[in-house]
Amino acid sequence: MATFKDYYSLTKPGVLYGNALTAAAGFLLASRSSFNFWLFVALCVGTTLIIASACVLNNYLDQDIDSKMARTKTRAIVAGIVPGRHAVILSIVLGVVGLVVLLLWTNWLVVSIGIGGFVDYVVLYGMLSKRLSWHGTLVGSISGAAPILAGYVAVTGRIDIGAVIVFAVLFLWQMPEFYSIAVYRQKEYAAAGVPVISVVKGVKQTRTQIFWYTLAFVIATVLLTVFGYTGYVYLVVMLALGLYWLWLAVKGLRVEERSSDAWARRMFRFSLIILLVFCGMIMVGARLP
Repeated sequence: MATFKDYYSLTKPGVLYGNALTAAAGFLLASRSSFNFWLFVALCVGTTLIIASACVLNNYLDQDIDSKMARTKTRAIVAGIVPGRHAVILSIVLGVVGLVVLLLWTNWLVVSIGIGGFVDYVVLYGMLSKRLSWHGTLVGSISGAAPILAGYVAVTGRIDIGAVIVFAVLFLWQMPEFYSIAVYRQKEYAAAGVPVISVVKGVKQTRTQIFWYTLAFVIATVLLTVFGYTGYVYLVVMLALGLYWLWLAVKGLRVEERSSDAWARRMFRFSLIILLVFCGMIMVGARLP
């Protein structure tokens, strides 16, 4: 019999709270001198519920793929612990409650981004591009960058250069992050029939793409200071970490084939560190020198 923990696992907690963190970071960056506590709560609750809804539904739709991959074949739906019908109902409930919260206490831009992110992740990415093209990561990265954008516009009520930059930073960050996974899990994706870049274009081409996207990410993070959204403390910290990540990416261009997996895992682990620091820095960066 399924437990609360089994249902909770369907929300992909790692993905869920990572995205919730970026939404909060975007909100605090835009807040600067003022902070609306109840708007912040509504944003975090509504956004988290919609993301959870999308993750649960994605679990249901990805059963055929998940059953063929070592890291996903024990998921609650695939293992038969949670009935698919129950998962769909849970997804609907989470999504409706989340949408109502955003409708009642945020603005139309946040609602639009929430709906758009859900459709992109579940339909355009999960149901279509992920299964049909190695460009699926580009499509999926749009939904991954939606929470920070929603957090930002919850405060401003408009799309400005700051909104564009934070969206770009999160969009670009996901490319080397996921491409690194695609390198060290290439055989699993190939066995599951998922056309990720490492399967279609090979590991060498993937490492090259990782370098260019990492470079673009570093440039995007610097733009927040260039346009006056953050101070020099943020710039120094992010530039130091960004250049280190870029150095790792450069090493990947020369790494031997047998060492690709180890390098990719290192690249992935650092992607998590730099995201956490980025979120922390933009939460306080505008208030520091």
